[in-house]
Amino acid sequence: MSWVIIVLAGAALAACIGILDKTIIHNYARTPSTEPLAIGITMPLVGTTLLLVFGIPESATLEAVLLALASGAFYGLGAHILIHSLYTREVSRAIPVYQTYPIFTALIAFIFLGERLGAVEWLAVLAVVGGAVLISSGPGTSRGFLPDRTFMLLMLGSLIEGTSFVLGKSAVNELPVLFAHALRMFALSSVLLVFNLRRPPLDDLISFFRTRSPALGYMAVNQFFVANASLFLLLWGLSLGPATLVTALSSLRTFFLVVFTIGLSLVWRGALGEVTTRGTVTVKLVSTALIVSGAVVIALGIG
Repeated sequence: MSWVIIVLAGAALAACIGILDKTIIHNYARTPSTEPLAIGITMPLVGTTLLLVFGIPESATLEAVLLALASGAFYGLGAHILIHSLYTREVSRAIPVYQTYPIFTALIAFIFLGERLGAVEWLAVLAVVGGAVLISSGPGTSRGFLPDRTFMLLMLGSLIEGTSFVLGKSAVNELPVLFAHALRMFALSSVLLVFNLRRPPLDDLISFFRTRSPALGYMAVNQFFVANASLFLLLWGLSLGPATLVTALSSLRTFFLVVFTIGLSLVWRGALGEVTTRGTVTVKLVSTALIVSGAVVIALGIG
């Protein structure tokens, strides 16, 4: 199966992750740490299950294992920044900025993996980044085109995410994808627990169980199925294609996200806390067109 199809499927599921995260944060969670704490608690169950079923490969080296763990740790730190940003920012503005990580992946992969891009491919990556910046600072934001603290944090998270992809690529060059995925889940969980294991979010989770909150259903679907499937597919794509182009194509998550959020917000107004004025929708669509055009150029230019 072509890695392009695999990455596109992972990107579509990643958009669903953002929507489910925002649904929980906007409608149920009382603290920004509630959702990442839940992820930190549940992901070791996934990692343990995979190790019990598939075992530890004899060919696994210490270096490759450490690379997989480092990839998961960086991914967890990036996810922590993103989820906390979703507590105060629209999902259709936050995630596109976070999706600028292809430019960081390209630079890191150029230095450490020896991957090279042509002029057209670099322009495509820059189109992805430009679209993300525009969608973050267009009409409907409080500071116009001046980046705010959340924007800078999201860019930091993007850099961290780009690093995670390069480390993940190095790991799956030597390890089976499912084994690397299991290791990443343990490291991701550890980082999220370190930053979010506090009394208020823990009380929030306990209250979900006491009141049988619908948030539990959203969390279960998101963490055990949607998120794991997306992370696995993107890691599988990394094992088959170059890190730079895989991550750039994964930016189509933004396209799926904007389409999904605009549709949901028009049907269920206020469900995700999205602004749906004509100006904001126009900016989101134009920005998404930039991102999609860059991703399409990359997809057509492979091989």
